[in-house]
Amino acid sequence: MKLWIFLALGVSVFGADPVEWKLWPGKAPGSENWTVPESITDPGGNRVATNVSDPTLTVFLPDAAKANGAAIVIAPGGALQALSLDTEGTRVAEWLNSKGIAAFVLKYRLRQQQPGAPSAGGPPAGGTRQEMTIVKGNANPAPGDAVLDEVLRMGTADAQQALRLVRKNAAEWRVDPKRVGLMGFSAGGGVSVGAVVANEPGASADFLISLYGPSLQDVNVPANAPPLFIAVGSNHFNVTNGCLALFAEWKKAGKPAEIHVYDQVNAGFAMSKRGVPVDTWPDRLLDWMQLHKVLNP
Repeated sequence: MKLWIFLALGVSVFGADPVEWKLWPGKAPGSENWTVPESITDPGGNRVATNVSDPTLTVFLPDAAKANGAAIVIAPGGALQALSLDTEGTRVAEWLNSKGIAAFVLKYRLRQQQPGAPSAGGPPAGGTRQEMTIVKGNANPAPGDAVLDEVLRMGTADAQQALRLVRKNAAEWRVDPKRVGLMGFSAGGGVSVGAVVANEPGASADFLISLYGPSLQDVNVPANAPPLFIAVGSNHFNVTNGCLALFAEWKKAGKPAEIHVYDQVNAGFAMSKRGVPVDTWPDRLLDWMQLHKVLNP
């Protein structure tokens, strides 16, 4: 049953099963002619989406007794070619719900790939990896890739539309429209930064969280830039330096920012437990949200 039916009947949807909302009326603008069908696989208990052309937002609401009015749109990662829907989506949303925070998992548009085609990007086979030079906080590893740039613009538009949708339904979902944030993992962080840098009225975040997600475009920090939280591993190729550059741009603009760089980590970590300090990043995030009065304004 669709969520709007529950709302129309006045039935509480808090703590109910998550419901997936179509993000745009009709076809998403710019990808109307995409023809490669979307695919969702489940390797190792983590659903992975590819070839997304019809973006959606899945709504996870906390129990009414726990709800504190804060809301976060979650953009999973996957190099703009895939989305890790569970490890960087559903499981994060469930954890946020346990803290009274409404969560919304964004399935944004991705680069179209024909079945069986090799993935684009990545270092040359057998080549030596070298950290990229980062200018204006832009850590895009494939500069000049027009297709990837267009997909980034579409993903950013999807993030903006998700923020509009959450604020439009703020009363029904018991969300404070002035406490709606963006959380991006890996490439989802680049999408989230893009939405904030665009600074569209009503379509920007009140706070920004990047988990090993550097900017994928030039960073021109807007005058009303929200507080920024970053967590990244110290040895994550290209990503560590990209996140440090993003932090530096926020700092240069005089905007609030906090960064945690975790030793002995060279890849994504999401909600996994490794027995090292990076396991505590969710606690540090809650501390930061409390500091900026996101949880208890």
